[in-house]
Amino acid sequence: MNTALVRALGDLAHRAAHPGAGGACSCPAPDVLADRADGTVVRSGPVVAKAHAAGTDPGALAARLRLAAAPERHGVLLAPLPLPEGVPAAPGAPLTELHGRPVTLWPCGEPVDPADPDAAPWEEAGALLARLHRTGSPRNDTGGPGQPGSGSHKAGQPGSGPPAMRGPAKAALAVARMRAARPGDPAVAPVLAAWRGLPGWARDEAAPPAGRSRFLCHGDLHLGQLVRHPAPDGPWLLIDVDDTGYGDPAWDLARPAAWYAAGLLPPDIWLRFLDAYRSGGGPAVPGEGDPWPALDVPARALTVQTAALAWAKSAAEGRAPDEVEQVMIDACARIASLPPELAGEFTS
Repeated sequence: MNTALVRALGDLAHRAAHPGAGGACSCPAPDVLADRADGTVVRSGPVVAKAHAAGTDPGALAARLRLAAAPERHGVLLAPLPLPEGVPAAPGAPLTELHGRPVTLWPCGEPVDPADPDAAPWEEAGALLARLHRTGSPRNDTGGPGQPGSGSHKAGQPGSGPPAMRGPAKAALAVARMRAARPGDPAVAPVLAAWRGLPGWARDEAAPPAGRSRFLCHGDLHLGQLVRHPAPDGPWLLIDVDDTGYGDPAWDLARPAAWYAAGLLPPDIWLRFLDAYRSGGGPAVPGEGDPWPALDVPARALTVQTAALAWAKSAAEGRAPDEVEQVMIDACARIASLPPELAGEFTS
């Protein structure tokens, strides 16, 4: 843990929670909610301070913050908080820097309870995604979409367009992490074979198919990306815009689709999620009929991403993959064993 960074985040969150306050304070000590390579999150009362991953492009992050704060996203994305008076901010965005990391402030919401899976807000997640995907095309914001690649393009800089959704980039990073963690390990060969079977755009090597890059996407949808705000009983909102941008909206349905295809998500839950998305007019899949032609490639990519991270994490922790991780690894083996025209049929 970077103690100095955690302390600085706690101080910043406390200042934001108590604007103008001075002197002694009886508030409890700030609480570290997460401390990972992709983000350190510290809470003080109703405010959360987040240090984003080292190497995050500040211009792209600033553009994503403006997307989250736009009026058309009210009730869909949790909006960032302003920085306390006197804290230097990036031009046009509530973004500062601490210890070399970009930092933002957010309201504290009530997360999904992992101990109560029956209450998981699958329908709410589907409805929120449909609303997000329908909030307009890039021409309704600033310019054209960002270019494909690692996300290091100058999105958010004057004269540039809004950022690209980073889903494919995250999948590519997961595969690179697996390769670094298990160099030459034959056990990862099926994951790499499934990866090579994906089209270039899903591997972050090319632009998405024509007509599929104009939708605003979350980029990393899972149940940990929803909170109730105001806590504890407010409406559900999507959080974490680090990967948000324009791209193929099917990517946001891909993780639950992959879990369903691999047998980890029960069919009734998958259908509740999908029906809620369709009822909200979501553009990622047809309004009726078989959704899989639209979901096949993103679902396979998320299967590979999950399996690659499973191999990387298990190597770092000196253990074998656990039961759930092994399910996704086995799904990659089934994908890799099928001819291209049947690659999406990895439930059999």
